[in-house]
Amino acid sequence: MMAGFFIPSINLMGIGCLEEAVDSIQAKSFRRGLIVTDTVLVDIGMVVKVQKLLTDRDVETVVFDGTQPNPTVSNVNDGLVILKENDCDFVISLGGGSPHDCAKGIALLATNGGEIKDYEGVNRSAKAQLPLIAINTTAGTASEMTLFCIITDEDRHIKMAIVDKHTTPMISVNDPELMLAKPASLTAATGMDALTHAIEAYVSINATPVTDAVAIKAIELIQANLRRAVSHGDDIKAREQMAYAQFMAGMAFNNASLGYVHAMAHQLGGFYDLPHGVCNAILLPHVQRYNAQVCPERLADVAKAMGVDTSGMAADKAAEAAISAIVELSQAVNIPSGLSQLEVKVDDFNLLADNALKDACGFTNPKQATHAEIVEIFSAAM
Repeated sequence: MMAGFFIPSINLMGIGCLEEAVDSIQAKSFRRGLIVTDTVLVDIGMVVKVQKLLTDRDVETVVFDGTQPNPTVSNVNDGLVILKENDCDFVISLGGGSPHDCAKGIALLATNGGEIKDYEGVNRSAKAQLPLIAINTTAGTASEMTLFCIITDEDRHIKMAIVDKHTTPMISVNDPELMLAKPASLTAATGMDALTHAIEAYVSINATPVTDAVAIKAIELIQANLRRAVSHGDDIKAREQMAYAQFMAGMAFNNASLGYVHAMAHQLGGFYDLPHGVCNAILLPHVQRYNAQVCPERLADVAKAMGVDTSGMAADKAAEAAISAIVELSQAVNIPSGLSQLEVKVDDFNLLADNALKDACGFTNPKQATHAEIVEIFSAAM
């Protein structure tokens, strides 16, 4: 079976690597960049810090800070207007998954034209996007290094999955110093998002030995460091290890793709405007219980990576132990226990299931589900 492997050409990691990142930007001889971010990072001074580093290197920037937690078509269009008005020749995304995805949409439209909905699906664009440098401030989505771009269509109340090799950033930056002092709830949600990426990639029908290796290592690091990162947000070592973990999880799912957790979570996020990582965390054990029907051996490996002693366990018992370990970790970092706590409504399950079955992320799930089975999973997650 032929397998490709996609990743940004430059990936900077470790304490203080932001300085190297701005040096790399200067070396590219870019003139003016659009910084895509949100108001929180403006308010805490992080945007000004990055702008000053670039100004000191004679690189001009303008800011679009209108990215919403679930970035929308309107966000992309608004940012594109600012980019064109200022004749920007590259884009910087600064933040977590939301600014990264919004920036990808802007950069893609800047060179390909049309509307962002034109690119929903797999590899729909004809041209490379405007150069994108993705500076990460959370350890979870891995959007800073993937070819996935998730944009909410406000009219249809769905999240569009744009999976396109042309949305891969040129440079990804993971400096754990930018991740310090993030709220515990955000750290937990993004960390569980990373765990979901790793597990879904590991059980994916497109998994390879390469994606398996980074997925398992990511699970081990998350199990070992997420609790500490949540409870002690100023622990730079835990933050750095989580940065590596989410990056490796990204390497895994960027090339093996995902499964029904994401296909279903996208619908919850698009319909109710809910936090993506929390939706993933709630759905993860229930989808894996469904998947255990066909890949218990894979989930047994997940159990071992999460610190479970699986010696002498049959595969089905080890798979159940993996699910229990997922639930235990989720509880330890204070993730809501069910969708009912997020005010999800049973009456919406049929529509949510309809849209989940159309989501590209579900195509690589190890067991293909019927509409009724997706509704059952939603129900179990309540």
